[in-house]
Amino acid sequence: MLLDAKRSHLLVVDLQARLMPAIHEGETILRNVRILLETAKRLGVPVTVTEQYPKGLGPTVPPVREALPPDAATLSKTAFSAARDPGIAERVAALRGSGRDQLVICGTEAHICVLQTALEFKTSGLEIFVVADAVSSRSSRSVDAACARLLHAGCHWVTTEMAAFEWMGEAATEDFRALAPLFR
Repeated sequence: MLLDAKRSHLLVVDLQARLMPAIHEGETILRNVRILLETAKRLGVPVTVTEQYPKGLGPTVPPVREALPPDAATLSKTAFSAARDPGIAERVAALRGSGRDQLVICGTEAHICVLQTALEFKTSGLEIFVVADAVSSRSSRSVDAACARLLHAGCHWVTTEMAAFEWMGEAATEDFRALAPLFR
């Protein structure tokens, strides 16, 4: 199954100030998340950002905040799974009700919040796509374990370019010409 920009919703999980310095390959993760955000903004894919206990972990890091589309929602949570937060679950359900049944997930930590969020939203019937090169944890082993578990559960493991190019669909468009510099 390919991603479709008209059916997708991008969920950015917990890219926060006090957590990011400890994240394995954090700069690469932030670069890829920015590409996803720019692509989502251009193609009209709704974006939701979560913040795990922002009083303790700080706000979403500036490079992510600055790339957000104007209509993105930033919602705080204390549950590890975003699916357990009523506000986030309500937003995901509302977008699903308008045909957004593909949830594309990026962020941290892969083996905790990303994993639990993906598994719980999958049980609600959403098609889950976790962006491999836009998720990480403090340890690369934790990412590997999350990948294996998510794949076993039937989630799709994709890359930033897979998501972006599937959303674009073809090269002979203004959207492709505008976004192509992101991939150089």
